[in-house]
Amino acid sequence: MKALILNSGLGSRMGALTKEHPKCMTEIGPGETIVSRQLRMLSDAGVREAVMTTGVFAEVLQEYCEGLKLPVRITYVRNPRCRETNYIYSIYCAREELEDDILLMHGDLVFDRDVLRDMLASRVSCMAVSTAVPLPEKDFKAVMDGGLIRKVGIEFFESAVAAQPLYSLRKKDWLLWLGKISEFCKAGNTGVYAENALNELDGAAGIRAFDVGTRLCGEIDNPEDLERMKRLLHE
Repeated sequence: MKALILNSGLGSRMGALTKEHPKCMTEIGPGETIVSRQLRMLSDAGVREAVMTTGVFAEVLQEYCEGLKLPVRITYVRNPRCRETNYIYSIYCAREELEDDILLMHGDLVFDRDVLRDMLASRVSCMAVSTAVPLPEKDFKAVMDGGLIRKVGIEFFESAVAAQPLYSLRKKDWLLWLGKISEFCKAGNTGVYAENALNELDGAAGIRAFDVGTRLCGEIDNPEDLERMKRLLHE
């Protein structure tokens, strides 16, 4: 299993917090950032390889991660067009490093240790969802059919549940999705979510819903999210 951590976004909604470093380096506790927490949890779970996409502040992020001295070998892949593309293109840039079982996560995602443990133990490809929280207005939702995920996006509400960009993917399923990602990018369709490519498969990738319930699993998009996450982490 190889982790794919997407850190090529601009983080503009974080305001002054991302003027000197990428969003994933935002502190969420004493001596702890989003990315240091992710990498420590991956290390503790036995994941030894990661691919990290980068954008602005690529050198700052690499120096920081290497300074953590964790037993995770990280391959850094910079998206040279990060200001004009979405993370679908970052994945495309890294495609040659990704022919494996993949644990895919956004770089601003914070989750419980047991969520990671259980998803890594899954024998089938899965995505984190929660049937215990209300549907978000602007964030990801997953349309399900008997536990199979058919569509993922911000626009879906019918037959949908709240979803988070954390996936544990078997190689054969992931390569189907990666093939669609490549098709999109070769056609110049680089301003959309990678999930737009997934949706064209209409469930053929075999990704199942993994219900995290009320366990912690959420993104930090803005300062309000940051303060809420800090409270949840230290309750």
